[in-house]
This record gives sequence, structure tokens and C-alpha cells, in this order.
Amino acid sequence: MAGGKGTRLASLTENKIPKPMAKIAGKPLLEWQIEQFKSYGITDIILVVGHLGELIKDYFRNGDQLGIHIQYFFENEPLGSAGSLYYLKKLLLPNSPFFLVFGDLLFNVDLARMKDFHQKKSAEATIFVHPNSHPFDSDLVLKDKNDKVIGFDLKENDRSNYFYDNCVNAGLFLFNPSFCNKVIKPDKTDLVKDILMKMTNQDERLFAYSSPEYIKDIGTPERIKIAEQELINGIVEKRNLKYKQKAIFLDRDGTINIHKGLIWEDKDFELYPFAGKAIKIINRAGYLAIVITNQPVVARGLCTIEDIEKIHNKMKTLLGKEEAFLDDIRFCPHHPDKGYIGENPVYKISCQCRKPNIGLIEECVQRYHIDISQSWFIGDSSVDIRTGKNAGCKTVLVLTGESGKDSKYNDVPDVVATDLYEGIEKILDL
Repeated sequence: MAGGKGTRLASLTENKIPKPMAKIAGKPLLEWQIEQFKSYGITDIILVVGHLGELIKDYFRNGDQLGIHIQYFFENEPLGSAGSLYYLKKLLLPNSPFFLVFGDLLFNVDLARMKDFHQKKSAEATIFVHPNSHPFDSDLVLKDKNDKVIGFDLKENDRSNYFYDNCVNAGLFLFNPSFCNKVIKPDKTDLVKDILMKMTNQDERLFAYSSPEYIKDIGTPERIKIAEQELINGIVEKRNLKYKQKAIFLDRDGTINIHKGLIWEDKDFELYPFAGKAIKIINRAGYLAIVITNQPVVARGLCTIEDIEKIHNKMKTLLGKEEAFLDDIRFCPHHPDKGYIGENPVYKISCQCRKPNIGLIEECVQRYHIDISQSWFIGDSSVDIRTGKNAGCKTVLVLTGESGKDSKYNDVPDVVATDLYEGIEKILDL
């Protein structure tokens, strides 16, 4: 979808070139996008153009010079983010899913993984979702435990009275050709409001593919500058899941939030003042930021899984306000010791996910293609240090929370730091 005017980029385009032709690191953004698709064998491209669209056609022509085949659809009148699909069904390859991407995105994504997800879910439509550094002004996707989309929280909604999941619609989609039939008139149509939201109401096969890979809206001069630097530093390419990833695994209580013993209500959750700044550094340093935490409050009968998720949404919301985000949160609700009043027997079991066991870390290693030898575990207890050692990570003990005084294990951490922020600085200095 390459038809935007790009009013936010007026200082760069001077209204002389269309938004997708704005240069980043010496090359039009649209060319970066096309090269990404070509690298996965996707060589049939349809460009939906409007404002100054002839300049795009003059530059790319039929695509021969790039080894691809390009068709053009010119919108004589703006058709929104989906109206052109009414016409495009005639141009699509039959029986072949197609990717749709907005023209202001820089991305480097393992498209083969996304297609595999789409096929395994027998999806009609798949949305690429991810956490980002500005969820407060982004459209959020609500999904169930099976990744089925159950609703949307649009950016214009008032979010002042609740905590939300940082699960952002990134602007990259995979659709079956039949999806185009949902656009029944050649009118201006909004993809989310007019099509995808109706799919959730009708319980259709709409799924969310969650990934920490690089995909950013660079529709402002400031974002282009950041993206150019990340291209030069190699961060854009390295975040593609076809490459091994580096991760910093984080304990929760006493490391990210103030240690208050067991926490089972969101009102008791309070970030350390340095937490947002520390995690923001992780985000920009090319590491995945993943929380691994034991939450026996579920087994103790003090709260439910849903209560823990609400607490974690509070954490995501508070971090988002500081332009920081977590790539994943994994928690163990189990506790093997029995005899507590009101305990939930379903969760009173021995498991492989409770630290210092490493089941949760192993799940993340598999899902995110993590090189454990290049990764770290940061926590405030000897249990955290033992967990990191068991997983094969390097470890940091922070002197907040329990400060390692639980004395359950005698493992020596690789680094000792005053707090999470200092711990991250020491990791990056090594």
C-alpha cells in the first residue's frame, strides 16, 4: 500500500515525492520492502499507488531490473487501507496467500515463519503483532491463548482507566485470496474498522502472529534517523529470527518491581524508578528482553491466572509510558509444597517451569532462536543465579529485592550490580 501523502514527512519529501519513496540509508523505503520480499522468493508485487504514483512507476517500472514482476493499481480517489482489495482480487495469484504491507514500514522479518504459522492455524487472515515503544498511541490487538484475535483496542480509545497488553498491530498481514471478497464495494474502506473487527464479531479465522523481529513505522523524520542508525548498526537484520538471537532474561519481583513479598493484586505492583530506563537500553542494544518469573500466588489460591496477566498488563503499560517494552513474559503458577489454606490443588505440582528449572527459558530459546551462550539472566536471588547457570547463561545478581540473601544456592554470579540499570550497563561494557 504505497499511496500515502506522508504529511508527517513533508520536511523530507517537500511534497515532491510520495511517502514510500523517502530515502533511508540512501535507498527509497519501498525498495527496502521489495528487497525483503524478494529474499523470500516473493517476486510478484502489486503496488497500490495514488499521490505522485507516477514517480513510483518511473522508478521501479515493471521490476525487471530488480528481478521481480510489478503490477500497479492507481487509486484515482483514496480508497483507504482496504478499498483497493475490491479490484486487486483480479490481479492476485489464485490459491496463493498474499502479504500486504503498509508503505511506511521498515521491516526485516522471517516471512517463511509467518507463512508457516498462517498455514498451521488454517487462518484466513494473519496479523503480525509485536510490542513496541509507544503502545499508548498504537492500535492494539486482543488475542486468546491460541493466538486467535478476539478484538481490537484502537489508539483513539481512552485507556486511562485500565492496563493493556502491549500487543501492537504492526501493519504487515498475510491473507488468503478469499479475504478480498470481504470488500464488497469499491468504496473507501478501513482495513481494521470495516473488515478485521467484523471478523472478530463473526468468529472467523483471524490470528495474530507475535514476533520480536524488526518492524517499525518510520513515518516521521525522527523515526527515519533512528532507523538509519539501526540499519547501519546491523540491528535491523540481526533481529530476523533466521539468525540466532541474544536475550537478557529478567526476574520480576525485586528486579523490575519493588519487592513486597507475594503480589496478587495489581495495586501492589510498583516499578523501580530505574526499570523503564534499563529495559529501554535492552531494547535498543539488540537483545530480547524476556521476563521469567515464579508466581506461586496462583497455587496458593491467592489469585487466578487472569489476575497475574492483569498485573503483567500493568507492567507493560507502565513500561510503555517510558518507551520501553518486554518481548515476552513467561511465568510459572505452580508450587509443589502443599498444606496452605485455600490452595489450588491443580497447581500444587512439581514442574519443569518453576525456577531454578529452565522449562520456560527452553520454550523461549525454541520460539525465538536464542543463542543461550550469548544471553544473560538477571535477578535478585540465588534461585535466579542458579536458573541462569542451569540454562547456560551468564548471570547478574542485583542488590535490590532479596539481594541474594535467600541463600538457597551457592552459585557465584558473573556480575554483581547495584540495580537493574547498573547491571545492563555492565553487560554492555563487557
